[in-house]
Amino acid sequence: MRLKIIIALLFITGYCKAQSSVTNYLRNLDRRVNLDIKQQPISEVLNKMSKAGDFYFSYTGSLFKQDSIVNLKVKDMQVRDILDRLFNGKVDYKETGQYIILRYAANHLTIEPENITSADKLYIISGYVIDTETGKKIKQASVYEKRLLQSTLTDNEGYFRLRFKGEHTDVTLTASKDTYRDTSLVFLADITVKPEGYKEEDSEQGSEFFNSIENSGISRFFISSKQRMQSLNIPDFFANTPFQASLTPGLSTHGIMSSQVINKVSLNILGGYTAGTDGVEVAGVFNITKGNVKKLQVAGVFNGVGGSVDGVQVAGVLNDVRTSVKGVQVAGLLNHVKEKAEGFQIAGLANVVSKDAKGMQVAGLINVVSQDTKGFQIAGLGNLASKNLNGMQIAGLGNITSQRMKGTQIAGLFNYAKEMDGFQIGIVNISGKSDGYSLGLINFVKNGYHKLSFSTNETINANVSFKMGNAKLYNIILAGKNFADSANIETAGLGFGHDFIFSNRFSVAAEITSQYLYLGNWDYSNFLHRFQTNLQIQLVKGITVFGGPVYSIYSTEAPEGSSGKGYKQNIAPAKHDYISKRAKGWIGWNVGITIM
Repeated sequence: MRLKIIIALLFITGYCKAQSSVTNYLRNLDRRVNLDIKQQPISEVLNKMSKAGDFYFSYTGSLFKQDSIVNLKVKDMQVRDILDRLFNGKVDYKETGQYIILRYAANHLTIEPENITSADKLYIISGYVIDTETGKKIKQASVYEKRLLQSTLTDNEGYFRLRFKGEHTDVTLTASKDTYRDTSLVFLADITVKPEGYKEEDSEQGSEFFNSIENSGISRFFISSKQRMQSLNIPDFFANTPFQASLTPGLSTHGIMSSQVINKVSLNILGGYTAGTDGVEVAGVFNITKGNVKKLQVAGVFNGVGGSVDGVQVAGVLNDVRTSVKGVQVAGLLNHVKEKAEGFQIAGLANVVSKDAKGMQVAGLINVVSQDTKGFQIAGLGNLASKNLNGMQIAGLGNITSQRMKGTQIAGLFNYAKEMDGFQIGIVNISGKSDGYSLGLINFVKNGYHKLSFSTNETINANVSFKMGNAKLYNIILAGKNFADSANIETAGLGFGHDFIFSNRFSVAAEITSQYLYLGNWDYSNFLHRFQTNLQIQLVKGITVFGGPVYSIYSTEAPEGSSGKGYKQNIAPAKHDYISKRAKGWIGWNVGITIM
């Protein structure tokens, strides 16, 4: 019982204190311009008007005759009045951001009152919305009072009824319907009504909101057809209030007008649907916002935003933003941003950004950025930057940068970058072109090293190695065998190297390799580590000879004479140093040929 009382008080408080103190936003249609045009086509008139008002027109070529000649001289006149003079009311105007959309308006509405009742702090108006030309009653037309933020939709017979409480001096009803021009009718009241804090000159603001969130599958489930129709009928009217409360999107202190209202504080017990938030919005289950969110939005399950987010957004499962995010997003499952993200994203499953990302992404499974990434991506499974990366990718499985990577990739298994300028650390590193360093078991550069070398040295007389990477850092896969009856050795190992290039023909290679030595049994581990410097001379294109000194370290746990029959017993030459009880070192040599 106590909970019901609290909810009722919240609704009543929100209803009584709501006010339309709208932001100072100058609509393009309200801008005042000066024009002096003589014998110019109407298209040129629109062009000069858009330059004078710093906005753009959008219209189809069939709307009017492009070559119609116009003489026009106006001073400090509103754009809407100039358009009325040019088109004689035959063209309707709709604002979207910096655009004024011109469309043919053959249909006009009329509000026909049926009954007007006034009493102490109560004003009731009912009537019909009618097509002016045909006399047909219009169903699902929006009828609303802009200052008082009360609205309804006409029924199938075009009928409406609105009740107003408070102190009103006048009530202005506006009827709106898609494909029709708006019409307004003023009703003078016997009682005084004036919403506190309302500024009539700023009663409307330009439309910067989008209906894309309404068309998403999850939003269509929660938003009623009446609310979607309201958005369709009055897409350009928005107002600000300090507070609203909702049980569900259909049960709100602002009724079906909730989608046209921006709130400082929004409390949604289960869920709510608003035009925007410029403060704090909290919901037990979900928040659906047509426009922008500033500062803080928290939901137990999901947040859906048709505009942008500037601040902090937290959801138990999902955050879905249809334009951009600047700030922090935290979701138990998924963060999705249709345009740009700048800031910090944390998700249990995935972060997905359809354009650029700047900042840090942390996800339990995967991070995906469809265009450029600048910052950090950390994921349990993988990271994908569909274009360029300037920063770092860290993943348990793999990282992919489809274009240029400038920074660092670290992965448990593989890294890929079409162009790489930085560092790759993984078991397998792949790039199309590399001007950096790749450290791993396999480092493949499409336009880099693919060298096959054959060599001999003081310990193993036949060796083959394959080198992959670039001059800065290449890895070596090698194998060797002694072909002698009593001194057989079989080896396999890995290494890496760096080329110091002095000219097209001369270079010096510094290499480190580690090899496992098979000496007739697997009972003991035997390793040979070699640090070698080779002078490389290119004889002809594709063929290089090399040679140089080597310092070798042989380590083993095997006792003397433990090698198998036919295998070499003493790996170290007679002249050697004891590094430890199980390790010997000596200076040797290495010569060979490389086929590129």
